[in-house]
Amino acid sequence: MAGQAGADARRQPRWIDYVAIARPEHWVKHVFILPGLVLAYVVHPDAGAHVARSLVLGLIAAGLLASANYVVNEALDATFDAYHPEKANRPAVTTRLSPRVVMVEYALLSSLGLFLAMRLGALFGWTGVLFLASGLAYNVRPLRLKDQPFLDVLSEAVNNPIRLTFGWSMVSPSTIPPSSLLLAFWMGGAFLMAVKRFAEYRAVVADVGREQLVCYRRSFRGYSEESLLVSAFLYAMMSGFFLAVFLVKYRVEYVLALPFVAALFAVYLRVGLKKRSRAQAPERLLQERTLVAVVAVLVFVFLLLTFVDLPFVSQLSDPYLIPVPGAGPA
Repeated sequence: MAGQAGADARRQPRWIDYVAIARPEHWVKHVFILPGLVLAYVVHPDAGAHVARSLVLGLIAAGLLASANYVVNEALDATFDAYHPEKANRPAVTTRLSPRVVMVEYALLSSLGLFLAMRLGALFGWTGVLFLASGLAYNVRPLRLKDQPFLDVLSEAVNNPIRLTFGWSMVSPSTIPPSSLLLAFWMGGAFLMAVKRFAEYRAVVADVGREQLVCYRRSFRGYSEESLLVSAFLYAMMSGFFLAVFLVKYRVEYVLALPFVAALFAVYLRVGLKKRSRAQAPERLLQERTLVAVVAVLVFVFLLLTFVDLPFVSQLSDPYLIPVPGAGPA
């Protein structure tokens, strides 16, 4: 294989390579912290006077913990990433990273991240512990869930409710987000990951064939294009269901935002269906103008419905049967 053939030619690492494996550019994924913060305000409108300080500290803590997980991911995936047309250029593949330095880097990032997390309260702190544990379960044997079909998607998607809880705990550190909201974000994350896997499947197979794709990621042994699309459809439906449960229970006005959520799912799926889809690399999604526009509209609608009360909407949740004229009593 080309990736293996070049292994002996790996160069000595520079300090910038150790920074790169922490993927600081992926901190943008912590945007999922913000919905947790806003929704906590909806449920607890009198809470969170300290939120400005907590937000800054919390974003730094979450970023450090995420980078710790990325360090493990990069180090343990180097031999597999060599089979990927683009990931073969990552520092862990092209350089001789020192295992000792990598372990020290992980220890520093995780310990500093947990130190800051614990300063924000028990909920944020233990959520940080769960974040690190999920990263180890995803990447490290004997579990290494990323090698198992469907479990790889579900285990990576759990980062979404974790990030949601980070945001929630900044406003309401004494309560846990409702299970319906956590499940909605988990299934929503699973939808995003399944579409990402689908895009990756098509692109890598087109470039180097399915055999090398399986060498890159073993979970692809149990996938096909059809199974990935069907699973994405299932996750989207389940996310919508759990989200509707939360909205009706805690702020029924949000029900009016559901069509925009559905539009977001549809546009993201359309992005995933493109050749050489940017869904393979979430940090590139900002280049998808339609997707960005839909997200902006959705954020605006949610903010509007957060502060505007619409009493007539509550009637949508009341049981009511429309009588047929002239049919007499039921």
